[in-house]
Amino acid sequence: MPNNPRAWLPSYLALAAIWGCSFYFMKLGLESLTPAGVAFGRIVLGLLTLLIFSAATGTKLPPRSVWKPLFLTALLVATVPWLAFAFGEIHISSALAGIINGATPLLTLIATLLVFSEERPTPRRMVGLGIGFIGVLIVVGIWQGLGAGTWLGIAACVIAITCYGFSYPYMRRHLTGGPNASTFSPLALATGLLIMATIQITPIAVVTGFTVSSIGLPTVFGMLALGCLGSGVAYVLNFRVINKSDATTASTVTYLTPLVAIIAGALFLAEPISWNQPVGGLLIVLGAAIAQGLIKPRARSPQPRPGC
Repeated sequence: MPNNPRAWLPSYLALAAIWGCSFYFMKLGLESLTPAGVAFGRIVLGLLTLLIFSAATGTKLPPRSVWKPLFLTALLVATVPWLAFAFGEIHISSALAGIINGATPLLTLIATLLVFSEERPTPRRMVGLGIGFIGVLIVVGIWQGLGAGTWLGIAACVIAITCYGFSYPYMRRHLTGGPNASTFSPLALATGLLIMATIQITPIAVVTGFTVSSIGLPTVFGMLALGCLGSGVAYVLNFRVINKSDATTASTVTYLTPLVAIIAGALFLAEPISWNQPVGGLLIVLGAAIAQGLIKPRARSPQPRPGC
C-alpha cells in the first residue's frame, strides 16, 4: 500500500460509506424515475453541489487541454456505469448490485494488463484473477438457472464495473498522474467531469423519459443523497485518493462498498441475502487482494546448511 495513509485513508473510508449506500439510494430513485432519470438526476445534482463548492473556494474549471480526457473519463465513471447500474437494479437487489461492484479491482487489473503497459501478468496475479472469477460465479448463483431478467440486471452491472476498471488507470495516466499530478485540484477535475457527464446524459434522458410515476418523498431523499453525496462529494474524495495514493488503491474502495450495500439493503429495503452472495463476495475480495499484491505468500526462511 502507498506510504502515509493518513493523507488518503479518511477520504477512502468516507468514499466507501457513500458509495456503499448509493445502491440503496438508487432503489429509492427508481420508485419514480426511469434509469436515465436516475442517472440524470444524480449527475445534475452532483454538478450543482460541486459548482457551489467551486464558487465558495474560488476553484477554477480545468483548462481546455484536459476537456478531452475529462469527456472520456465522464463516460467511463459516470454516464455509462450510472445508467447501467440504475437499469440493473430494476432486475436485481441493491445488495447484489453492490456485491458485483466489489469486482471493480479485478476489472481494473485486467484493463491495466490488457491496455496499459504499467503492469505485466504474473503467476500471482493470474491466481488472484482466477479466485475472483470463481467468486463472481458464486455471487450470481450460476447453478440456480437464473431468469432472463436477473441475467439482464447482472450483465448491466458487469458493464458498469468494466467501465470503472478502465477508468482508474486512464485517470491516473491522463488526469491525476505524471505532469498533471499537482496541476489540477480534485474539485476542479470532479466539476469538469460532471459537466461532461451532464452533456452526455441529457439527450439520453430526453429521449427515454425521466419519470415513471409521480415523484414521492423517498425518491426526493434518495436522489438528493445520491446526487449531492454520491456524485458530488464522492468524486472529490475519489480524485483525492487517486492523487494521494495510486489507481490500484483507489479502486480497492469497492472492497468495502459491498458490505455497506448489504447492510443498507437488509436494514432499509428488507432484501434477503442468500449464502452464496457474501461467500462469493469474500472470494472476489480475496482474489483481488492477491492479484494486486495486498496479500502475499510468506517467504520461506532459508534452511541452515549442515556444517562440513
